[in-house]
Amino acid sequence: MSAFALPTRRRDRGSKATRLARTLGLAGAGAAALALPVIGATSAFAAPSPSVQTVSLQTQGTTLDSWIRQSLTIMAQHGIPGSYNGIYRNVMRESSGNPKAINLWDSNAQAGIPSKGLLQVIDPTFRTYHVPGTAFDPYDPVANITAACNYAAARYGSIDNVNSAY
Repeated sequence: MSAFALPTRRRDRGSKATRLARTLGLAGAGAAALALPVIGATSAFAAPSPSVQTVSLQTQGTTLDSWIRQSLTIMAQHGIPGSYNGIYRNVMRESSGNPKAINLWDSNAQAGIPSKGLLQVIDPTFRTYHVPGTAFDPYDPVANITAACNYAAARYGSIDNVNSAY
């Protein structure tokens, strides 16, 4: 067998969690933090779990997990549907968890209204769907999530129904 030949049988490389940890270790700590599964509430009406694991994205002294949970609490108070998993999935696709993300290249940006924040909301949409009890700042993580979920509820029924740019 040459030095570059593949083995005829794939070796067992352990559990999915072990393979994920190995892959993320190679990718670096930042990627690992963004890719870790977050365990906890799955809807705006679920009670917090005492065994919550959080993704550590330190910004303004808090984490993505806490921003989503704060938004879910406000959403429940205002009757806005959505789940933890739906929000998390969309945040990861839109901004990779960066609350200061801004899109300076798409058609919105070319029109002078770039998408901003965790869920990439443009200013007119943020103003229209802003939810009382949150900061009036599209870069504020809780305000951004909550306004985006309010918009998604009006347009698609829930953030859970959004599977691409919206």
